[in-house]
Amino acid sequence: MPAAGTPVGDGTDPQRDIALAALFARHYTSMLRLASLLGADDPENIVAEAYYQLYRKWRRLRNPERAEAYLRSVVCNLTRMRIRHLQTVRRHAEAPAPAKEPVASAEHDALLQDDQRVLIAAVRELPARQREALVLRHWMGLKEAEIADAMGISAGSVKTHTARGIAALTKAMEARR
Repeated sequence: MPAAGTPVGDGTDPQRDIALAALFARHYTSMLRLASLLGADDPENIVAEAYYQLYRKWRRLRNPERAEAYLRSVVCNLTRMRIRHLQTVRRHAEAPAPAKEPVASAEHDALLQDDQRVLIAAVRELPARQREALVLRHWMGLKEAEIADAMGISAGSVKTHTARGIAALTKAMEARR
């Protein structure tokens, strides 16, 4: 029987279990915020799937210190795939569903303050790549190389998407005043 507070996994790699538990404790909230800001309709499931993929592929990581960057990249990719899937499903739906406001989770509401909601709405209206670049840069505080790695694009493309996103966001925010 494991001692109280000891992570419990499949028992085959206790170091992996300890490392993942520490990674979860340090980064769950920021990964949840990232998925939410990128437009995921179910950020908790996206983040859970990202941690599961990291758990499965832990032995194949060349450098376990890069686990956070890998996790961030997986969250971005899963969110992007989820949004594409939903767009396809909605396009092929027989009858459009009545427009409803999405119900936010308790974690989502706790993360966002009222004064941020207007800005978040404007960010969500940006094209996906611009939104990803801005969220990774300004909310997650990543450097251009880290953003390029997470998005799977060049550093020059990161600069372009960020500049265009800021210009579009500035224009949208000024129009709302």
